[in-house]
Amino acid sequence: MRTILMVAEKPSLAQSIAKILSRGNMSSRKGLNGACSVHEYTGSFVGQSAHFKMTSVCGHVMTLDFIGKYNSWDKVDPAELFSKAPTEKKEANPKLTMVKFLQVEGRGCDCIVLWLDCDKEGENICFEVLDAVLPVMNKPRGTEKTIYRAKFSSITDTDICNAMNHLGEPNRNEALSVDARQELDLRIGCAFTRFQTKYFQGKYGNLDSSLISFGPCQTPTLGFCVERHDKIQSFKPETYWVLQAKVNPEKESSLTLDWDRVRVFDREVAQMFLNITKTAKEAKVESVSKKEKVKQRPLALNTVEMLRVASAALGVGPQHAMQIAERLYTQGYISYPRTETTHYPENFDLKGCLRQQANNPYWADTVKALLSEGINRPRKGHDAGDHPPITPMRAATEAELGGDGWQLYEYITRHFIATVSADCRYLQTTIAFSIGPERFTCIGKVVISPGFTEVMPWHSIPLEESLPHCQKGDLFPVSEIKLLEKQTSPPDYLTEAELITLMEKHGIGTDASIPVHINNICQRNYVTVESGRRLKPTNLGIVLVHGYYKIDAELVLPTIRSAVEKQLNLIALGKANYHQVLEHTLDIFKRKFHYFVDSIAGMDELMEVSFSPLAATGKPLSRCGKCHRFMKYIQAKPSRLHCSHCDDTYSLPQNGTIKLYKELRCPLDDFELVLWSSGSRGKSYPLCPYCYNHPPFRDMKKGMGCNECTHPTCQHSLGMLGIGQCVECESGVLVLDPTSGPKWKMACNKCNVIVHFFENAHRVRVSPETCEVCEAALVDVDFNKAKSPLPGDETQHSGCVFCDPVFQDLVELKHAAMRHPMHRGGQGRRQGRGRGKGRRPGGRLNPKKPKDKMAALAAYFV
Repeated sequence: MRTILMVAEKPSLAQSIAKILSRGNMSSRKGLNGACSVHEYTGSFVGQSAHFKMTSVCGHVMTLDFIGKYNSWDKVDPAELFSKAPTEKKEANPKLTMVKFLQVEGRGCDCIVLWLDCDKEGENICFEVLDAVLPVMNKPRGTEKTIYRAKFSSITDTDICNAMNHLGEPNRNEALSVDARQELDLRIGCAFTRFQTKYFQGKYGNLDSSLISFGPCQTPTLGFCVERHDKIQSFKPETYWVLQAKVNPEKESSLTLDWDRVRVFDREVAQMFLNITKTAKEAKVESVSKKEKVKQRPLALNTVEMLRVASAALGVGPQHAMQIAERLYTQGYISYPRTETTHYPENFDLKGCLRQQANNPYWADTVKALLSEGINRPRKGHDAGDHPPITPMRAATEAELGGDGWQLYEYITRHFIATVSADCRYLQTTIAFSIGPERFTCIGKVVISPGFTEVMPWHSIPLEESLPHCQKGDLFPVSEIKLLEKQTSPPDYLTEAELITLMEKHGIGTDASIPVHINNICQRNYVTVESGRRLKPTNLGIVLVHGYYKIDAELVLPTIRSAVEKQLNLIALGKANYHQVLEHTLDIFKRKFHYFVDSIAGMDELMEVSFSPLAATGKPLSRCGKCHRFMKYIQAKPSRLHCSHCDDTYSLPQNGTIKLYKELRCPLDDFELVLWSSGSRGKSYPLCPYCYNHPPFRDMKKGMGCNECTHPTCQHSLGMLGIGQCVECESGVLVLDPTSGPKWKMACNKCNVIVHFFENAHRVRVSPETCEVCEAALVDVDFNKAKSPLPGDETQHSGCVFCDPVFQDLVELKHAAMRHPMHRGGQGRRQGRGRGKGRRPGGRLNPKKPKDKMAALAAYFV
């Protein structure tokens, strides 16, 4: 019996697909990485009985990055990133050990069926999966086919079974177009970002952005927002005048007429028109026309339109809307939410989808009427050849989906029902009047057939006062005629919906990446989201875009990225060479980068006007070890210390508070130490600003505080305060926090584990002696007599935190309230880490003598 491995893009999808294909008759188990499950069942494959193993990945298996040394901002010239710097594929999430997991499950399998999402990213992941599993699968016999690709658009029994019966092959060209986009974005984005971040953060203190990033799509997106801002700023309001007339067709009613000239910008001319019409006491009907008009039902729904509506009508940002849509898709409520198509294929089961909605109280009547009277074919839209439009695949209730999920599902369903409904038909009556020599008009609309507006009431024809029945030559008394003075108003800031429209029009990003680019400019503090989801550029965003325009407008205009997107699409279609497109595009941007670097003074002039130099920012905090003058602490992102006398800047750990540490100095360089803290429930540690940026010992890396310093005698170092190996991560050491009393704690110097102990102790000190059982450092504890929890009213005790029964109830494991990027989860053990070296927590390696406290800690954590 052959074994077939099947791989989906997410664990929830794997479960749903396996349940459908096995008709619920499957066994499930957790995979070795804990994140993915494996569902097994027996069935037939290509006419033979086979054993199926269905599992999944979690998005991309691999990610593109530069090799080791090119990831250093300090050692590498950004210009080298365009061509010299070699790249490599690394595991996207090393903690998931996805490659190892796939190889374990793929070993000994005869065939693989790829159930990745059916878009370009999905095709790319197909080949990442194949690279991992093909080497361990059984070799094919002769020309036997072993690689299959399933094409599907929704998680329904029909679609999944149909995909299984019509398996194809993965598309190498589409995967290559994704590889090309990844490499272009990495090389171009990193080069520009590193250069401008280092240049401007080294000069200005109040930029308030930890990264001044550039992106081939992100920057034109910001450009649209700033362009609208510039129009608002340069707008000069103009005064204009409008002639407004009211007539009384009947005694009780009045009708407001619109002037055919609309408006005039000259006060005297407007006054003249008023004077000549004021003499007339009656308005004469010049003509009455009635015309039946049609308001067309919407085109079928694609991703961009869904994101537009979500932002404009539902108040949900594009990034969040996409996450909700993906969740609805994986749960089987809607079809695949990433599509550019607005046209249903001829064989699409529209009636089947409509029947699913026949019992929902919100639209049941409309659906039943459509099913009995017959549906209308949806309008002919654009067929991009990817997926059918976004369609509801099964019925749902608000209780099932929750607030945001239901909002989006309801809109998708109403939109779908509208596409198969009739157009809205209404009668438009236009009456033309003359008052003296001037012409006025009045328009009224009466609905004949509401059509699709029944299910999309926000598109309905507004109820208006009905126009009087009249005919040519009728006269109505004029009740009022006056001149209204108004002013032209500036445009408003771009809404997310308008920005999405502009991005689609100019070919910036794809339906999948548009939300990411909008989210990025918000995260970087280039724009803020105001009420009505309008995007208002910040000072930094405005200055950057004006700077790009000044140096090289093509960096911010959509034209060049749009051309690149076209080339990438040609790669996907097999009409362009991957290497040539890559080489040509990188060559263009490399030249632009060199010109940008040479002309940076142009952007600098704009920065000087809006931002303060480092020397004028921040407040004095600690002394420099070189000149012994006070350095200034700059709190704006990224927080750092700056010595204006030496003109040096020292980076600090982020996302916490920094204060002076008892005016103590580093024994190596005489810099005053500072204390970083993430709050009372988090962790804190002292650090030397100079050592943090220039590691003093070979086994230290940039960004290490005193709790990782391997100085053999310094009282703040790991050697003096390290107690024992961390209870969670392999490479971390639990280090005493000497500032934490009277609520004493020790914290891991790698991960976010915190151990609280000896509350209300007067003094806690790490002893030079070690525990005989677990090799952790012993701890000397002094309590005040009144508060001592020690037996026999003792006030002093020395023992092992993990093994000593006296300390049994005085130790409690927690996690830091906040996890921070600086607290890296170490990959391999560093050698020579002072007191922590070689220490293992008791009870882990010695099953015969379990240590109660350690077992309790480990059990608590697990």
